[in-house]
Amino acid sequence: MQLDLTPSTKLFVLTGAGISAESGIATFRDANGLWENHRVEEVASPEGFAASPATVWRFYAQRRAQAATVKPNPAHAALAGAERICGDNFFLATQNVDNLHEAAGSQRLIHMHGELFKTRCSDDDCTTLPFVDMRSSFAELPRCSCGALQRPHIVWFGEVPFEMLKIKRNVQACDIFVTVGSSGVVYPAAGLVREISFRKQNGESCISVYVGLERPDNADEFDHVVLGKAGEVLPTLFR
Repeated sequence: MQLDLTPSTKLFVLTGAGISAESGIATFRDANGLWENHRVEEVASPEGFAASPATVWRFYAQRRAQAATVKPNPAHAALAGAERICGDNFFLATQNVDNLHEAAGSQRLIHMHGELFKTRCSDDDCTTLPFVDMRSSFAELPRCSCGALQRPHIVWFGEVPFEMLKIKRNVQACDIFVTVGSSGVVYPAAGLVREISFRKQNGESCISVYVGLERPDNADEFDHVVLGKAGEVLPTLFR
């Protein structure tokens, strides 16, 4: 299938791990779902950080080092091209924390699960803003000027994704909703396509499309499911 885009087309795109995997982003899990014998929740949760900030920082330092070695793939480039057509009517929400969309040229995007190459203060009352941080090694645990430990600017297990109201408002206004490489099991992202189903039931004109290697758990919610590598499908999906 192909989707015709014009400057007036309101296009919403949600991307998941599948699009980054095609660039070689590692999962850092072994066959048992562990990292250095730690459950991933232990290195990606407020509780894990409180228990062992050094372990958490070592985990993210390794992720940063690996992510710095990969490049955007044709799927990232295709989305940047779609943005050039739709302009301000384009909206990208990514579950990925890497910077591959930006490297490909995307500008109108939200990292709903945070950004790997940013750091922030762990004290929620601190007014210091998150900042770009490309470091992948630390002589000692980084601290904020307020004295509290700094943490990766990542949404951990048990935390609320960023900008959810803005994301939902854009889903509710779009003409085309496209999900790329998301498993359909991580909420609230997996529930966004239901907004399209609800709108269609109420007579609105909008469509939803899924692109990925395998059918997601929420495949039945989509109008169209296109199976294949995102890097092969997306360059021909938009015209």
